[in-house]
Amino acid sequence: MPAATENLQFLINGVTLGAVYALVGVGFVLIYQVTGVINFAQGEFVMLGALGSALLWEAGMPLPLAAALAVAGTALVGAGVQRLALQPARGASVERLIIITIGVSITIKGVVLLAVGTSPHFVDPFTRGDPIRVGGAVILPQYLWVVAVTVLAVAALAWFFTRTMPGKAMRACAMNPEAARLVAISPARMALLAFTLAATLGALSGAVLAPIQDPDYGIGLGLGLRGFTAAVVGGLDSVAGAVAGGLLLGLVEAFAAGHIPSGYKDAVAFGILLLVLLARPGGVLRRLTGGRA
Repeated sequence: MPAATENLQFLINGVTLGAVYALVGVGFVLIYQVTGVINFAQGEFVMLGALGSALLWEAGMPLPLAAALAVAGTALVGAGVQRLALQPARGASVERLIIITIGVSITIKGVVLLAVGTSPHFVDPFTRGDPIRVGGAVILPQYLWVVAVTVLAVAALAWFFTRTMPGKAMRACAMNPEAARLVAISPARMALLAFTLAATLGALSGAVLAPIQDPDYGIGLGLGLRGFTAAVVGGLDSVAGAVAGGLLLGLVEAFAAGHIPSGYKDAVAFGILLLVLLARPGGVLRRLTGGRA
């Protein structure tokens, strides 16, 4: 395969991966903005969306309904995590709250492992059809779904934050929780909304990824850490930054996979995270993408 075609294929793969990482990273940002907590259960929301879609589809449910129910169910799980695990410990230190999210992640993964086992599951692409060929490179129809869902989700978030009262209340709470209380905005309710939205975004990314990567109980860890890397690269306080960070990470991974053994793929992603944390804890893209969402 000519080098130009190879590079085009890496670009296509990188944008697809990056779109998934972007949605996961935005979930981290939403929760961090409102609560100051890094939610390490975010990857399990991705797993629930992907595995839930696959299990319901395998049970005979139409794929659109299976994906919708998996996303809705995961949103309820996100709300439950906030109410049952985080809200009772609201007076605790941020460090303790972060540890609680790690415990939640382990618990969700353990429950799913006991319920469905270790075998991967399968789901058809959202639309059937031959791959699209562009300059010798291949674009699977599901790749287009991944990118389209990410674009629509980010656009919907932008509309939500700028055009709706709950969205404006979330922004106010993220900027100054004490001032928000003075105008009757409840930080606890905004935290609940943030977890619900983050779980929804995670499940969406899992649902569109499931036809590409056969889901099992363990996929949440790697995807969650990549989403966290995307959020950190973007500054942890910017939706636009998380999207840019996810796309950058996806492209770096895709091009690296074409030139180094695949076993080093994880090392590339987490090496980026380490470098960013050491060199620019505020996020290398923060100035480019602005402040809060």
